[in-house]
Amino acid sequence: MTVIQSSGPARELTAESRGEGVHIRGVRKAYGTVEALKGVDLDIAASQFTVLLGPSGSGKTTLLRGIAGIERFDVGSVHFGDKLISRGSHHLPSERRGLSMVFQDYALWPHMTVRQNVAYAIRRQRLGATAAELRVVEALDRVGLSAKSAAYPHELSGGQQQRVALARAIVGDPPLVLFDEPLSNLDADLRERLRVEIATLTRASGATALYITHDQAEAFALADQIGVLNQGRIEQLGTPEQIYQAPATQFVARFTGLGGSFVGKYVGDRGGYGQVRVGEHQLRCVPSSTVARHIDVELLIRPTASRLLPRPEGWPTSASENLEDIEATIVDVAYRGRGYDHVVDCAYGRLVGVFDVQAWPRGTRCLLRIEPDGCLAFPAEDRATRSNSR
Repeated sequence: MTVIQSSGPARELTAESRGEGVHIRGVRKAYGTVEALKGVDLDIAASQFTVLLGPSGSGKTTLLRGIAGIERFDVGSVHFGDKLISRGSHHLPSERRGLSMVFQDYALWPHMTVRQNVAYAIRRQRLGATAAELRVVEALDRVGLSAKSAAYPHELSGGQQQRVALARAIVGDPPLVLFDEPLSNLDADLRERLRVEIATLTRASGATALYITHDQAEAFALADQIGVLNQGRIEQLGTPEQIYQAPATQFVARFTGLGGSFVGKYVGDRGGYGQVRVGEHQLRCVPSSTVARHIDVELLIRPTASRLLPRPEGWPTSASENLEDIEATIVDVAYRGRGYDHVVDCAYGRLVGVFDVQAWPRGTRCLLRIEPDGCLAFPAEDRATRSNSR
C-alpha cells in the first residue's frame, strides 16, 4: 500500500500554516452483513489533533480509510472545510484530497533511498529542484535523519523507518495528516519518543491530525479531542479530561482504564457525590445520569482512586471504624519506577494498579480507601450484556 500524498499548493513548513476542518455526517459502511460503521458524525476543528480510540473491530480503521478515500462510505458525507469530498456518487480520489497518511507498516518504497522516499511526496507540487531539495533536507533534519538520507529502508531500524514516514507526511505541508496506528509495531521506549515527535511536529506544522489507536495512554497523551468508538458508533467525543473524569457509558469507562469494580445499591446523595451501599460500607461516587435511588449499580474504580492505609490494631472498633475504609490484603506488588503498583483483595473484589510510593509486602492486611472522584456508578449490567458490548 502506498502513502497518500499531498497534492495541494506548495506552502512553507511553518507554524503559521493552518489545517483544514473535517466534517463527517451519518457515514455508514458494511461488508456483507457486517456493519463496520453505523451512522457516525464527527467534527474536527482546523489544526486540532483528534484521536479515535477503540478496540479491534470498533470501526476506527474503516472510518480513517474512508476519510482518506481508500474506502467508499455506503451512506453519509465528508467535507474538508466547505469542500464536499464524499457523498453518494461523488467521491474525490485520494490523490486529490490534499492529505497525507502515516501507516502502521511504514509503507516505504524499498527500492528508493530515504531522500527519494521523502521527495516522492512532493513530486506533484511543481517545485524547482532546489526548492524541493530544501524541503526534503528540512523534513529529514526535523526527524533527525539527515545522516541517513542515502540509506535504503531495509538498512533502517523500525523507529527510523517510521521517522521517514513521518518526514514524508509533513514535507508537503498538507492541511490534514492521518495516522493509522503508527506506533503499534515499536517497543515501549521507542513508542514514547516517537509519540512526542509526532505530537510536536504535527502541531508545529499547523496541520489538522486524525490518529487512530487502541492504546488509551497513547490517546490521552496525544489528543486535543478523543472519540471513543464501539461497534461502529462513537460512544463519546470530548477532551481527554472529559473522557476520563466523566465517561458517558460503561464501555467508555472500562476501555479507558479501571482498577476493578464493586457491586452495590445506590442510596442517594451525600456531600456533592452519590452514595452507594456496598456490603457493610457506604462509598461515595460520581453517578452517571442513568442512576436512580434504590437500583443496583456497579462502581467502576479508576486505579488512581484507590489508597492504601495502615490497619489500626484491633480494627474495627466503634471509635475507629470508617464506613469508607475497607479491610483488604495485599496480593501482589510490582515496581514501576516512580513507585509501586499493588494488587489488593477485599470482600467485594480485587483491585489492580493501586499505587503507593512505598512497597506494601505481599500478605499485608491494610485498609483500602476509595476516593469518590475516581469511583463511577452505572446501572449494573449482567455479564451477557457486557460481553455483547465488547
